[in-house]
Amino acid sequence: MQGVLTGFAVIAVVIGVGYAIGRRGYLGDHGREVLTKLAFHVASPALLFTTLAQTDLSVIFSSRLLVTALSTAAAAGVFVAVGVVRRWGVGRTTIGALCSSYVNSGNLGIPIAVYVLGDASLVAPVLLFQLVGVTPIALTILDLSGGGGKGPLWRRLLTPLRNPIAVGSLAGVAVSATGLRIPAPVMDPLTLIGGMSVPAVLLAFGISLCGSTMPGRGPDRHPVLLSVALKSLGQPAAAWALAAGVFGLRGAPLLDVVVTSALPAAQNLYTYASSYGVGERLARDSILLSTVISVPVLVVVAALLG
Repeated sequence: MQGVLTGFAVIAVVIGVGYAIGRRGYLGDHGREVLTKLAFHVASPALLFTTLAQTDLSVIFSSRLLVTALSTAAAAGVFVAVGVVRRWGVGRTTIGALCSSYVNSGNLGIPIAVYVLGDASLVAPVLLFQLVGVTPIALTILDLSGGGGKGPLWRRLLTPLRNPIAVGSLAGVAVSATGLRIPAPVMDPLTLIGGMSVPAVLLAFGISLCGSTMPGRGPDRHPVLLSVALKSLGQPAAAWALAAGVFGLRGAPLLDVVVTSALPAAQNLYTYASSYGVGERLARDSILLSTVISVPVLVVVAALLG
């Protein structure tokens, strides 16, 4: 369980530092906004490009990826269905669907993959699927629902190519697929800049907690509770049912897909919500609660399937 505890400890410390910065006002009134924009427009695209450019894309062709894709679609689909019935709005429902199914495969998934599953590459299919598949689709919906849907059809179809996160992801995949070797003088600065992404996201998240009420209350109570239930229990249960019942996975492969599905909602979802000005409290509360709940869930999963 060292990987689980280590991963959560690192996240908690950085978020705590962000909270202290917010309480002290070290970054002024616009510190959170600056960190969010830095992560969204500069650091995260650089991180995604450098990560995907050096990844073997053959890992995406596996039954584990199918389990991940189907369990993600199941959890997100339930939230979308409820959001449509309850009329929560396109942007808010999109953020909630992401919080219900988009796992923290980066800064938390990697250490857990190393210490619990024994292989960091096992998180690569999840990372690729989310970055190349889920993220461009979700951000396109957010772009169009926020007014980006106006204008000629060609401009609307090119919406993903105007988003820095999507551009960084797709460019990295293109480099990996073509086998191009990026010179060190180009890759090293991008790697250095990308290193700011995770700390910036976590610090901004910590600052956002200053003066906030208890999570799971207020007007977003029902969307938050639904997204947390789907993320913490629904998605790993769906992954287990699909992996064991449909694809016949047993042993280590079964443990891999269930553990990765049980990871909490990713911190960068708050960056998306904040950047688009929609569902910020929903994202913040869902991430916080799912992160806390995922600790015992991951321990139980590792104990039962390990």
